[in-house]
Amino acid sequence: MREDNLLNVRQEPYVASHDGIRAVQSYLNLPRRMGLSGPNQLWIADITYIRLRTEFVYLAVILDAFSRVVVGWALGRTLQAKVPLRALMDAIANRRPLPGLVHHSDQGVQYVCRDYMQALHEHGMVPSMSRPANPYDNATCESFLRTLKREEIDANTYRDFAQLEQGLREFIDQYYNRFRLHSALSYRSPEEFENHVAQRRSEATRKAPMLTFLGT
Repeated sequence: MREDNLLNVRQEPYVASHDGIRAVQSYLNLPRRMGLSGPNQLWIADITYIRLRTEFVYLAVILDAFSRVVVGWALGRTLQAKVPLRALMDAIANRRPLPGLVHHSDQGVQYVCRDYMQALHEHGMVPSMSRPANPYDNATCESFLRTLKREEIDANTYRDFAQLEQGLREFIDQYYNRFRLHSALSYRSPEEFENHVAQRRSEATRKAPMLTFLGT
């Protein structure tokens, strides 16, 4: 190196700095601590991409963890927060949940941004987030997305965005929620499972003992 007049440029060893970490408020991973007894207690949100002939598009979904019903979804051409926010508004319009519902997602920027967090707080929802780089915390939603791609996306060829959106609407709203059986739901569809639970509770309420107080 001396003969060729070369210099040895040494790099300083890398030291992790907290300055490079995203400034995101930390939220607890609540689903691991919950025991669900009915719908609209825990929603799970996720985003996936779908490849069309000329572009990639993005699907945001929200599932009810108790019954696996897809309560809201939205399709868009961008990964911006407005797509999952549309899915959230769709879920709220469909279910009108009471305050206290837990909304679980990963730590993607779409879910931690100001607009999305503001929507959660305005509707009384409690944010919950997965641990970094741990997809298993979102297993229910991941399972649905695998089913969607295997049974619908991979089995069809879509001409354009509009045809894909129509196909998703038919699969999710007309087939998956109403008719697709799940072993985890005692081989019932998500909507049938919810109806079955509601009916059993109604029957139990009617059969419950009642006290009658006689007037003196």
